[in-house]
Amino acid sequence: MSDIAALVANTIDIWTSATQRKSSAGRGVGKRFSHYGVERLRALILDLAVRGKLLPQNPEDEPATALLIKMAAERQGRIKAREIKATKGPTTPSSKPFVLPSGWTWLPLWQTGNIFTGNSIDSSLRSELAANSEGRPFVATKDVGYGLDPIDYDNGLTVALDDKRFNVARPNSVFICAEGGSAGRKIAVSDREIAFGNKLIVNEPWSQIAPRYILYTYLSEFFFKCFSDDMTGIIGGISRAKFLALPFPLPPLPEQRRIVAKVDELMALCDALERKSAGAMAAHQALVDELLATLVNSADAADLTLQWARLERHFDALFITDASIDALKQTILDLAVRGKLVEQNARDEAASELLKRTAKEKANLIRQGLAKRNKLLPGVDHSMLPFSLPSGWAWARFPELGIFERGKSKHRPRNDPKLFSPGIYPLIQTGEVARATGLINEVHSHYSDLGLAQSKLWKEGTLCITIAANIADAAIMGFDACFPDSVVGFVPARPITDPRYFLYFIRTAKADLLRFAPSTAQKNINLGILETLLVPLPPLPEMARIVAKVDALMALCDALKARIADVGGIQRYLADAITERAAA
Repeated sequence: MSDIAALVANTIDIWTSATQRKSSAGRGVGKRFSHYGVERLRALILDLAVRGKLLPQNPEDEPATALLIKMAAERQGRIKAREIKATKGPTTPSSKPFVLPSGWTWLPLWQTGNIFTGNSIDSSLRSELAANSEGRPFVATKDVGYGLDPIDYDNGLTVALDDKRFNVARPNSVFICAEGGSAGRKIAVSDREIAFGNKLIVNEPWSQIAPRYILYTYLSEFFFKCFSDDMTGIIGGISRAKFLALPFPLPPLPEQRRIVAKVDELMALCDALERKSAGAMAAHQALVDELLATLVNSADAADLTLQWARLERHFDALFITDASIDALKQTILDLAVRGKLVEQNARDEAASELLKRTAKEKANLIRQGLAKRNKLLPGVDHSMLPFSLPSGWAWARFPELGIFERGKSKHRPRNDPKLFSPGIYPLIQTGEVARATGLINEVHSHYSDLGLAQSKLWKEGTLCITIAANIADAAIMGFDACFPDSVVGFVPARPITDPRYFLYFIRTAKADLLRFAPSTAQKNINLGILETLLVPLPPLPEMARIVAKVDALMALCDALKARIADVGGIQRYLADAITERAAA
């Protein structure tokens, strides 16, 4: 067993358990997390490879310095045959970042192959290429992956074989993005002739250099650091001159081939570790979801107690990831709005009486001009009720429970500077509602007096619900503020004074509300959907008990998440420490 294979075998739990939450969550558990440990292992393998530490050297290999003569002769032969243009570059690399083994040598990147850029295409030329049915693919930056991903050749753009306007790269050429957010990160080896975009730099390696060795060098952390250190400009890019001067560690040709074979083998091992980790995470989350569903579907309080006792015995094994804690939080909310989280008290005034009192208060607010009269709502269809309510509860709708209206922003254009200068009155947007964890305590825009005149100032404690861009995100205002018509405001009528129960309900209803949104880039639902949404209403005293219990349990969940984060930090630290020790 090789040293690196032994390292992986002896520390496999560290590599597979060290994960990290991604900055932007995708769908599914696997997409919300990166396999941090495996990523560090990949980086270690590449680092050892380009430093000559992955495999032992063979003193019988022809040294890399001898390859330089052969490569220079190959270059001159192709120039003489007018296959390529003459290129001038520095005789030494821009730096020599580390000491190389015997038989290796540093050289500037331009000496490794024929290096050139692609062509830009405008909309007219793009249409022309899209109309071609035969020829060679035209590849843009978006079609190139991150090193180990295949190039997407089937993008609908084709260059005719006799079209001389485009630079063409040979098969087994190595591409790297030179400009923009993907600069130095999007890298690939081609398996066919292709034309390509102007943000890509291609390296057609000389016969004395293995293309995949160049690929793995490009993917190494040392090369990316050298590359990024030479990037300039607002959008970020590297000039051709600086790219050609980047340092390249060249081993003897037989060792290049051995390195490529070993890295291929170890990357396959990393793929297997990643699949194992992802599979374990998915299976774990499926188990958590199944067991939590038994709580929500419990018939009554006695059944819930029984189901919880089964789950509680395995609590420490089940709730060990952020995703499992998030699922537990959602279950707590589901139980809360179904009347299964706290016990009912027969002495509590029934919710039907509470509805009469809120209706009376709402009518009073309408008479005073403080609330609008909502349209007449249809009766409750008892055959369509989502679940059964406990004794003393009732089904209601938001307009029956208080002020329920869209925000206002009548002036056009909405970004007229006069609406904002001087800024006095906070203006809450959908993004601020989405980012809030329950209480809105940030704001980035303020209306002037003119802005306020075409809007409305809502009071602190208003529940905000988004109906555009971010659907059914909800949070409570921590200050008086305005908001546009992409947000709906709810102020409960007395005797209800605390909107938190309704915040928790919206969180349980979000998935259902999203189904009403059209499948377009700009998601939205209309006010009527929210107006007819059935709200499970508990008696007022029970509502207060539910809110107190939910808050207490959410605090415990957050504490558990913090502990998981600490453990995850330790696992990532261990992965880093092992990587650094192995690379030393």
